Amino acid sequence: MSGAGGGGEGGGPGCGSPAAWRAGWSLVATAALCLVSSASVLAAGAAPMSKEEKQRLGNQVLEMFDHAYGNYMEHAYPADELMPLTCRGRVRGQEPSRGDVDDALGKFSLTLIDTLDTLVVLNKTKEFEEAVRKVVRDVNLDNDIVVSVFETNIRVLGGLLGGHSVAIMLKEKGEHMQWYNNELLQMAKQLGYKLLPAFNTTSGLPYPRINLKFGMRKPEARTGTETDTCTACAGTLILEFAALSRFTGTSIFEEYARKALDFLWEKRQRSSNLVGVTINIHTGDWVRKDSGVGAGIDSYYEYLLKAYVLLGDDSFLERFNTHYDAIMRYISQPPLLLDVHIHKPMLNARTWMDSLLAFFPGLQVLKGDIRPAIETHEMLYQVIKKHNFLPEAFTTDFRVHWAQHPLRPEFAESTYFLYKATGDPYYLEVGKTLIENLNKYARVPCGFAAMKDVRTGSHEDRMDSFFLAEMFKYLYLLFADKEDIIFDIEDYIFTTEAHLLPLWLSTTNQTVSKKNTTTEYTELDDSNFDWTCPNTQILFPNDPMYAQSIREPLKNVVDKSCPRGVVRVEESFGSGPKPPLRARDFMASNPEHLEILKKMGVSLIHLKDGRVQLVQHAIQAASSLDAEDGLRFMQEMIELSSQQQKEQQLPPRAVQIVSHPFFGRVVLTAGPAQFGMDLSKHKSGTRGFVASSKPYNGCSEITNPEMVMGKIALMQRGQCMFAEKARNIQKAGAIGGIVIDDNEGSSSDTAPLFQMAGDGKNTDDITIPMLFLFNKEGNIILDAIKEYEEVEVLLSDKAKDRATIFKGKMLPNYIFDSNLEVENMEQKSSENDSENQKSEKTTSGSQDLSSVSQESIEESSPVSQPESVPPADVDSASILSSKEDSCPTENHETAIHDSECTELDNQPQEQSKTEEESSPNVSWDNKVQPMESILADWNEDIEAFEMMEKDEL
Repeated sequence: MSGAGGGGEGGGPGCGSPAAWRAGWSLVATAALCLVSSASVLAAGAAPMSKEEKQRLGNQVLEMFDHAYGNYMEHAYPADELMPLTCRGRVRGQEPSRGDVDDALGKFSLTLIDTLDTLVVLNKTKEFEEAVRKVVRDVNLDNDIVVSVFETNIRVLGGLLGGHSVAIMLKEKGEHMQWYNNELLQMAKQLGYKLLPAFNTTSGLPYPRINLKFGMRKPEARTGTETDTCTACAGTLILEFAALSRFTGTSIFEEYARKALDFLWEKRQRSSNLVGVTINIHTGDWVRKDSGVGAGIDSYYEYLLKAYVLLGDDSFLERFNTHYDAIMRYISQPPLLLDVHIHKPMLNARTWMDSLLAFFPGLQVLKGDIRPAIETHEMLYQVIKKHNFLPEAFTTDFRVHWAQHPLRPEFAESTYFLYKATGDPYYLEVGKTLIENLNKYARVPCGFAAMKDVRTGSHEDRMDSFFLAEMFKYLYLLFADKEDIIFDIEDYIFTTEAHLLPLWLSTTNQTVSKKNTTTEYTELDDSNFDWTCPNTQILFPNDPMYAQSIREPLKNVVDKSCPRGVVRVEESFGSGPKPPLRARDFMASNPEHLEILKKMGVSLIHLKDGRVQLVQHAIQAASSLDAEDGLRFMQEMIELSSQQQKEQQLPPRAVQIVSHPFFGRVVLTAGPAQFGMDLSKHKSGTRGFVASSKPYNGCSEITNPEMVMGKIALMQRGQCMFAEKARNIQKAGAIGGIVIDDNEGSSSDTAPLFQMAGDGKNTDDITIPMLFLFNKEGNIILDAIKEYEEVEVLLSDKAKDRATIFKGKMLPNYIFDSNLEVENMEQKSSENDSENQKSEKTTSGSQDLSSVSQESIEESSPVSQPESVPPADVDSASILSSKEDSCPTENHETAIHDSECTELDNQPQEQSKTEEESSPNVSWDNKVQPMESILADWNEDIEAFEMMEKDEL
């Protein structure tokens, strides 16, 4: 991240505008001047830290650095890294391989080079001068070793350039480095040329690895067979390569880095403006199509904005703003940042976050979007307070996903920039916590050891070079006053490894490059461009509690217990305590509940696949207390849904109409319930006549018990929990229940089935079977009641053959007389010729019995296996047996259960001509569809589903 600070008044005219560039101002300087002026505004928001305490903590940071750096120099140098548990250096090839992690090691004293400019920031000029002499004298960049292009660029090339930047600064001051004659720059140029062969691809994207001695030459190089690289690996080169070009006047480095960035931009997913994690360096095809702001992509976004800062090329700003708009539209779910699919950006790609995204709030500060930066940073801080460190990955409910912590500096980076942006002493306290945790849990006799498991506090024998390059730099700057630093930090921009590059490079040895005219930029809201330079009059509208008001609702986001210390306004005026809405009591159809959700900052989103999701934005809540209630509500909903997911996943069930004139041939696909009788354990099922309950929603005591007693009660979905409906009809004497969807036109062939879940309470008292029918299937039963009055159905785990259903019962002869069937069919054909030209095609398989021959009766089988009958036009992830897409989404965007179902359908479906024919006005005697046709249709559905499943995989 770039340095923030400077002078002047925030929000002045022309701040960060192209005019400022022409006047020779840097964006960082102008943005910083806008930011730092807010310190006086916000200082009153929290108790300020005394100057003595800040100085004490700054000195403590210096002592910690000395402990880490001293032990590296004593026990490890000239090795690349220190192994702090065994007090020795890590030399590649002499230690067991750690896989890709070792690609950063090139036998070039990595930690020393990475630490050069940190020594100057910490005012250790004497040590810096000694370190430069050692690098010049001892470091060899011509080793026969394969290294990561990305890591070598940001750590070694960046370290050499950062060291050169501060070396010439010190030399100009006339006190130190008077002997220096660009030795570090010459080494950087040598390394730059060694990295160039990696760019020898048709796309211009570099190979991920290169041999320092042999380049890409085979077979000596032992590399060059790779086909994929990460987006950040190819897109995090421009700062170092452009700086090298502008320091040396050799344009080739900047040209190669620009070409790689141009290619990535061209390959972005055009509809979402997102990029994937890994890309084929030869074809440009995306290999991993998930997108986020963490590992694999992170610094690509960072370098687009900083390339604009350092190079003054508007195209980089336009690209960044285009991507940023997509990030905030799809990935940002404050306070979470969740990966999505680039082709389906509304679909989360995973339910966990990695620790590298902790840099993003700092980047948002440079962008000027402070509010979401504060929210995400606070969420991360709550995770740290729970686990002492930020786990490498953690779930959306803040449990540990990957337990390691290699002492990453990204959170400290964002803490520093938020403090510079807000002046809020709260962030000094955050920094103090980081210092205390490092000393308490990571400090060992020979340095600081990475955490192998944050849950147990166990260590790993590693201390990466970035710990010295970044962590101590940001922590020291956090507590340092301007006079504590021997140069003006605002004259530099930070690379992703926190190396310092001077801003005057923006006007030095500018490379003449053709602007990319082949791509039209996405038209965005103007605010994306206006906010590049923050205006404190907008960011902090005379509110000294601004940052605190944003953080407050997130204080208990990680902890399930949410203590309440403040009384609501309405409670203080004597209206009495009004308990917050609980997830178990929520009803989606209750207007009062929806109003409460709105007050808590919770909104309902209708997804394209028909489901409904709850999303909570604390900033939209009526007050901080309401936002806190909203967070609690979301957490409860997550827990309620998670509990329901843990219950047994049940396959679809069957409702079979067995009365005249259907006799078991109409089978309706039904959704099961997670409570009541388990039909899979009662093979005979439950058989009975149906009757509509009063009230029809079944949400209160049944007023027509004489009608439903001993029968299967029909109810409409909505108004209350499914379990409540079941209890009411069971109390009235019903032997079973069918809930019919109230969403007009919904059907099992166009919407995913779901299980009717419980109400979060014990449902053992419910003993009758309960099934769910979509609107279209439910209307088949309702229409049959209108036509025939007495309708008998069988509720079972799967459809039964008619021999089983009617065993021992007298049936009309025509059911078994094929000759009579033909006669009846001929008679009906002459009388209703026009009607019989139409054929009915429904999931239920409703038909005229006279069209079915005895052969088809004997061969007709129950409906195909439930898992093989998918909803049409629905991803395989939406099928009943899927766990990935079932509610909840395990974050603060959780699917609700209509009151309780794990999946919802609220998407009206188009009615085809044949569907219209199965409307309530169907004439049951005149609709004909042969059983063979129905089975053929089912087989087509099965084949289509299997193909869809294969494509999805």
